Amino acid sequence: MAYRRALLKLSGEALMGEQGFGIDPAIVTSVATDAAEVVAGGTQLAIVVGGGNIFRGLKGSAAGMDRATADYVGMLATVMNAITLQDALERAGVPTRVQTAIDMQEIAEPYIRRRAIRHLEKGRIVIFGAGCGNPFFTTDTTAALRAAEINADVIFKATKVDGVYDKDPTQYSDATLYSALTFHEVLSGELKVMDSTAIALCKDNNIPILVFNLFGPGNIKKAVAGDLIGTRISLVK
Repeated sequence: MAYRRALLKLSGEALMGEQGFGIDPAIVTSVATDAAEVVAGGTQLAIVVGGGNIFRGLKGSAAGMDRATADYVGMLATVMNAITLQDALERAGVPTRVQTAIDMQEIAEPYIRRRAIRHLEKGRIVIFGAGCGNPFFTTDTTAALRAAEINADVIFKATKVDGVYDKDPTQYSDATLYSALTFHEVLSGELKVMDSTAIALCKDNNIPILVFNLFGPGNIKKAVAGDLIGTRISLVK
């Protein structure tokens, strides 16, 4: 494998598949199977999962909720996804721990950096739930933060499309896929990869990002192996 330690960012929307809401068990099982193969290959894997398939803080705020309150509800949604994914991973034979930024001792460990790293060293997958524990910060920013804290070599952002395009490929048939970008190009071009806070944090800590299609067969394993898929974002091309 090309990476010793990686962090996989999964959006909540990816987990719902074509259902429009909730969790598609087939997709969760597929992700767990791919992740198990990655760990079996010797790569240490941490996961940050979003909650948009259940509740999205920005939508709650737009509907009249207090923004901070809406974000806390969204954090709880990420924990639901994290526990579901933990169950699928352990059924695939991978010991898994969920650590949350909000204390939920009956169902998950609190986030403790050294403990998380020790779990990874022992071959366990660690899923980080409840975002970073603070409102106004996205799970993309959480992924960048946790990657920096655990000294990850790379962030894998698994999406519904093949990588980063110059415009929305679901709306424009002539959209062009980028094979490589710099952090500066993403920020200056306002490309919709991650929010600017997450991109800036990766740039400052020199953590490359690989954006690829979650639904391509074996794509998580291919990404960890260093195959040329998706779009790579780094300090230099």
